[in-house]
Amino acid sequence: MTNQGFTIWFTGLSGSGKSTLATYLMPILKERGKNVEILDGDEVRENLSKGLGFSKEDRDTNIRRIGFVANMLARNNCVAITAAISPYREIRDEVRKKTQAAFVEVYVEASLDILEERDTKGLYKKARAGIIKNFTGVSDPYEAPEKPEVVVHTGTESIEQSAAKILAYLETKGLIAPKKVGAKV
Repeated sequence: MTNQGFTIWFTGLSGSGKSTLATYLMPILKERGKNVEILDGDEVRENLSKGLGFSKEDRDTNIRRIGFVANMLARNNCVAITAAISPYREIRDEVRKKTQAAFVEVYVEASLDILEERDTKGLYKKARAGIIKNFTGVSDPYEAPEKPEVVVHTGTESIEQSAAKILAYLETKGLIAPKKVGAKV
C-alpha cells in the first residue's frame, strides 16, 4: 500500500452526523499514518464560498469548490474528508468523475423524524415555519446516493459502529492499513 490520498465524501441531510463522523475519523486515520484534512460544509461556505446563497446553482458551485479542493488534497497524498449536505446526485457524480484519486461516497442516513428530534440549532423548526427557505429535506429536495460505497444509519447506529463500517471499507480497498493488534481503532 502506498501513501495514497483519497476523498471520503460524506453526504446526508442537515444534522445527520456528517461533521461528527468526520471529526471522529480524523485522529483514527492520523494514527494510521494518514495526512487528513476536513472540508466542513459550513466552514467552506464561510471561507471559500462566502456570498453564495442556497439556490441550486449556488449549491452546485459550492460543491464544485469543495470537490476541487478535495481533489487537490487527495492527489497530494492527503485524505480529504468532506462533510457537506451536497443534496444533488448529479453534482456529486460530476465531482466523483473529476477526482484523480479514490473517491469514497458515504451516505449518512437518518430519518427526518430523528433529525427533527435532534435539531439542536432549530433549523428544521424554522424551515417548517417558513422562516428558512430552500431547506434541504423540507422545502428543497435531497437526492440520496444510488450506489454509495458505504451507508451508515446514524439514527440507529453508534458513532463507533458507523466509523467501523467506514474503516472496514477503507481497509478492504487497501486505502488504509488494517488496525494493529491491540490498537483501539
